[in-house]
This record gives sequence, C-alpha cells and structure tokens, in this order.
Amino acid sequence: MTDRHAAALTYTSYLALDEVLTAQHPRSDDHDEMLFIVIHQVYELWFKQLLHELRHLQERLSSGDTAHSVRTLRRALTILKVVVAQIDVLETMTPRQFTSFRARLEASSGFQSYQFRELEAVLGRREPSVLENYPPESTSRDRIERAMRRPSLFDSFLTYLSVQGYPVPTDRDPTRPVEPSEKVQRVLLEVYRDDSGPSTVAELLVDLDEGMQEWRYRHVKMVERTIGGKAGTGGSDGAAYLRGTLFQPMFPDLWAVRSEL
Repeated sequence: MTDRHAAALTYTSYLALDEVLTAQHPRSDDHDEMLFIVIHQVYELWFKQLLHELRHLQERLSSGDTAHSVRTLRRALTILKVVVAQIDVLETMTPRQFTSFRARLEASSGFQSYQFRELEAVLGRREPSVLENYPPESTSRDRIERAMRRPSLFDSFLTYLSVQGYPVPTDRDPTRPVEPSEKVQRVLLEVYRDDSGPSTVAELLVDLDEGMQEWRYRHVKMVERTIGGKAGTGGSDGAAYLRGTLFQPMFPDLWAVRSEL
C-alpha cells in the first residue's frame, strides 16, 4: 500500500529544498568560498525573478494596463534594491579571503551569467559581442539572441503610450539599441505635462534605470576593493570593463527631457 504521508506535499518538497541546499559545491576547504557560492546562486534566483516580472510588465504595458504596470514595476524595483544590498554581504570578504580560493574558479566568471545578459537585452542592450562567451547552439546563447530580437522594455513602454493615445513614432527597429529621439522626447514632454498614469509609469522606469546604474556602480566598487586592478576570472578585464558600463542610461529619452520640464 502506498504511504499517503510519503507523497504528501511538504515545505521541503514544494521548495525542492533537497536540491537547492545541496547545490553548493566548494572546490576548496576555505571557509569563505561557501559565502561566495551562495551569494551568486541567490543573485541568479533574483535575476530569474526579475526576468519573470519584466515579461509580465511588458505584457501589461502592451495592453495599456496602467495599474498592473505600476504594481509590477514597484515589485521589480524592490527586488533590485535587494540585489544591490547583497553586495554589502560580499564586501565582508577581504581581498586575502577571496584570494585564498580564487584560483579554484579557473575560467568561470560572472561575465558568463546568461540570465544577466538576457536581463540587459530585455532592458534594451543590443551588443552582439556579449554572445562570444556562450557556445554556438547553446540554450544560453539562444535565450540572449532571442531577447535581443524581441521588443525591449522601452519599446513596450512606447506601445503603452500609443494605446493611451499619445502620437508615438512607429519607425523604431526593436533589434537596434535604444537611442535618443527628439520625436519620442516631444511625446514624453506631453506625458509629463498631463501628469497622469503614464507619467507615473515613466517615473518608475527612471527609478529602474537609476537602480540598474546603482547596481553597476556598487558592483565595480566591490570588484575594485576585492581584486584592485587585477584581471577578472576567466581572463576578463575585471574592474576596467565594469567602469566602462557606468553612467550609460537604458532609457536616454527619459533623462533627456528632464531639462525641459
């Protein structure tokens, strides 16, 4: 007879905790390597959730749904704050503590996080060179490529404004990077003058852009204080590359109009 209790759903089975809590495999006996692994696994879980939320956000924006777009953006922003705050935990690790197991990482590098690259693509980044870190025909490369071909979050916002009745230009190629557009900026000025639901969505997108820039800044400072000017694992340029990503807005039009408001 089947034991009905053995098949019953439990907290452990629902959350697959046996799999999650045995997914940490340090390659050394160093005490601090466990922290390094757990933090980065948690990052990947949050990236997964952010992708989930942004897919939903794009659907809500494309249908002109202000209320649910606002709620989803606020959730994404709160998640992003948690992601940034986790850097505080990583910074409890001194350079010597990291160096003690760093060689064990071999060619692995945070640059290989395909979920973060997919997140960047959803937010509008269109840089084919990032695909070089992923094998041809791999699932990870395919996910990033497909995200680069789909409309970005800003494209969904423009669709939202169109549904709301604003005269949004329709000549943007979603496979191209988001670049400043005087036509779009004229529409955004009208949105801000109306000071209604669409302006709230616009401001939350500015918050999201600022949050991503804060993440990049905190990330580069964490790398600088941990490895200084050394090359990153996997042969990356480390902090030098990360500094080059600073102060590059995802939604340049939303920043450009601020001097006109």
